[in-house]
Amino acid sequence: MSAPVFVDTNILLYARDAAELAKQPVAAEWLAWLWRERLGRTSTQVLSEYYVNVTRKLKPGLPAAEAWEDVKALLAWRPQTVDAALLRQARDIERDWKLGWWDSLIVAAAQAQGCDTLLTEDLQSGATIGGVNIRNPFVPAATQPTASYEVPAAARRHRGPGRPKKRAGIPL
Repeated sequence: MSAPVFVDTNILLYARDAAELAKQPVAAEWLAWLWRERLGRTSTQVLSEYYVNVTRKLKPGLPAAEAWEDVKALLAWRPQTVDAALLRQARDIERDWKLGWWDSLIVAAAQAQGCDTLLTEDLQSGATIGGVNIRNPFVPAATQPTASYEVPAAARRHRGPGRPKKRAGIPL
């Protein structure tokens, strides 16, 4: 993987959440790798969400000064700003992919930064949305389901065109 990787708020929070014994080391490992490879990307939306949640909702929360140091460090990832163009792109994603607004903004920001992958646990791992591959880092890659937006032929409830088959003992 050499393309930039977009990191959603929940991954940043898990890296700081000592109560998440299984997820914290995974999130921290991903972030360390992204720093080493210089592939991490995010948005001003994510940084804002991170600051609020890490100081107010995480138990125990970080002191504001420490949370701000995290945000200042993440500015090196050149966060995507929310501007008119991003809002228009997010609206298209919301409409076309039937995503919630905040998730649409995240996907639009990942697209705007040329990210191949979006690390999040909020969207279906294995899906590809507008050219961005969704990856839940807490789900082993081998077991990640591939998103399918079509009903497989075997699962269709309706027969194809033509006259229905007669069933024994059941009048048509």
